Formats: sequence, structure tokens, C-alpha cells
Amino acid sequence: MKKLTTPYYLIDETLLEKNLKIIEKVRDISGAKSVLALKCFSTWGVFGLMQRYLDGTTSSSLFEARLGHEKFGKEVHAYSVGFSKKDIKSVRKFADKVIFNSISQLMTHYDDIHTMKLGLRVNPGISYSHFDLADPARKYSRLGVSYHAEIMKVSPILSGVMFHFNCENDNFKNISAAIDLISQKYGNLLEKMEWVSLGGGLFFTKDGYPLDQFCEKLKNFSEKFGIQVYLEPGEAAITGCAELVTTVLDILHNEIDIAIIDASVEAHMLDHLIYHTSPKITFPESGRHRIMIAGRTCLAGDIFGEYRLKTRLKIGSEVHIADAAGYTMVKKNWFNGISMPAIVVRRLDGTVEIVRKFGYKDFKRNLS
Repeated sequence: MKKLTTPYYLIDETLLEKNLKIIEKVRDISGAKSVLALKCFSTWGVFGLMQRYLDGTTSSSLFEARLGHEKFGKEVHAYSVGFSKKDIKSVRKFADKVIFNSISQLMTHYDDIHTMKLGLRVNPGISYSHFDLADPARKYSRLGVSYHAEIMKVSPILSGVMFHFNCENDNFKNISAAIDLISQKYGNLLEKMEWVSLGGGLFFTKDGYPLDQFCEKLKNFSEKFGIQVYLEPGEAAITGCAELVTTVLDILHNEIDIAIIDASVEAHMLDHLIYHTSPKITFPESGRHRIMIAGRTCLAGDIFGEYRLKTRLKIGSEVHIADAAGYTMVKKNWFNGISMPAIVVRRLDGTVEIVRKFGYKDFKRNLS
């Protein structure tokens, strides 16, 4: 690993497989299938491993649907908040199911796509999210159809529905109550459907999660309505499996010691900037030495956070930043034109492979 030039994202397939085996167990016990949410993680260099455990992919755009078809295979669920006519004519070549965000979208494109399995996103008016920004049931939400009577009118042309209303929900009691509410409120709709997606944002791969109860709940729900249940794991599939490996370029002092590393929150871990959170540091270990770790862009707030580490950082020290898979690589950008982290994979057999490097030509091609 010392021979690799930082910064780079390091995906560990052994840690990835740990999550995937839990997902496989859920399918085996409950019958619920899982499709990878590409909006969270699209790094296709590890799809060879993931496709052994997952049933396919779910997308939020034409490009994601095409990537799922070309690089993952198996089922392709194509959803978008807004499909253009051009999108629909292309996506029907790749998708097994096309899920619309609104009834107007469904009817606008119906003639072009009516021979396929069609779905509709339903907004049940409940949600679980720590952030208003990510809350699908926030006030004036544009995500999904809220009016039951209108959904029932178009139900004859649907094969399934999607309820995506969670974000980082690790609370089994909450999701159990939500499934009960959906059963009560939408039972007459579900009885007409072949499949239902309960969406993503369910953190059922977390240590200590009551997996047996979760599986029983999904199985009972499926059997009650004679319906195939789908889950859309994103972070549940890849959490804890990747780091952003960086090197300290400089140490400053302004009331507190500040380490400048060769990466950036804004360019390489944007969600932490958006949601005002700080990532964990996996190396060095926690300790007593207080330091702020900051990025190398000109943005004043390009700060990873304040930490207390076991060893005192110096120029040339490595810093490993945790959970650099979900909503990180899919959001990386070229702000300030700083070096883009390579993508590195530690395979199941322990070999380390650089699957993608980025250079000036990639930066240039990204512009006009």
C-alpha cells in the first residue's frame, strides 16, 4: 500500500462481502429481493462481486439504468423524477421495470412504453430522515403521488408501486410500524400489484440490527398481499467497506493545529459539506492529540472536522477517512482542479488493484 500515490479511495471486498451476505440472508429468509441503488454507489469495478448477492440495480436516470444493464446485468429498475421522451425511448432498451414519479409522467409516456412492466412512486406521507434536505415527505414534496384515489384510477396499467420514504433508518420499530401503515392504507392497491418496492435508506446491515424480526416482517407483508417485495439498498450494501486514503501536506496553527491533506471535503466527500457532518478517521486511531483536518481547496469551510488522535500528525503522515463509498465517488468533482483520487480495490484474495486513475486529461475533458 505504501507504493500507492494518495489520495485514493480504497474499497475492501472482504468488508463489502460482509454486507452482501446479510442482504443475501434477508432474501433467503424473507423472499425480498434487493437491487443496488446506483445513485449511492456506481463503482462498477466491484460489480463482479456484488452481482453474486444482489438481484440487479435500481436507477435514478437514463445513464444509471444503462450502466446497470451493461455492467451489472440481472434486473434493471429505471426510475426518474422526470423522464424526457428521448429518455424513455432509450431506457426501454435497458430496463425490466420503469417507475414513474407522477401520474402525468406515466400518462405522457404510456404509449411509448405500455408493453413494459410499469410502476409508480407513491408518497405515503410518512418518512424517516435525520435531515430535511433528504426527507421524501417534507412539505411540498415532489417525490411520488400522494392522492390515493388518483393512484387507484391508474392501477390497472401498473404492475407495481414503489414506496421510498427512508434515509439511514436503523430503527426496526419505525420501519415495522411504517409497513403496517402501508398495509392498512394501501391494501386494496397492493392486492392488485405483482411487486412492491420499499425503497432504500434501511440500515439493516448495521451491527445488532434485529434481522430475524425484519425478515419475518417482510415475509408476512409479502404473503399477505401475494406480492414480490423489493428493497433498494445503497449504503446498507457498502457501508464500512471503503476509505479515502490521504497524506498530510502541511501543518498550520491558528489557535488549534490544522493538518492540510491532499484531498477535499467539497471535491471528494461532498455529502459531509452538504449535511454539516464530519467523517470518522480510521487511521490514526483515536487518542489525546487534538487537531483539525482540512482539505486543500480554497474554500474556507473545506474542513473534515476536529479530532483527537493517538499519534501527532506531521507532514507526510497518512490519514484514512472512513465510509468513502456511499454518496462519495458518485459525487466527486473537479473543484479547484485538484487531483482526483484514484479508485483502488483490495480483492477477496488480498491483492490490491488500481482500477482507475484520473489525470489532467480527465479534468480537461470534464469541461469544454
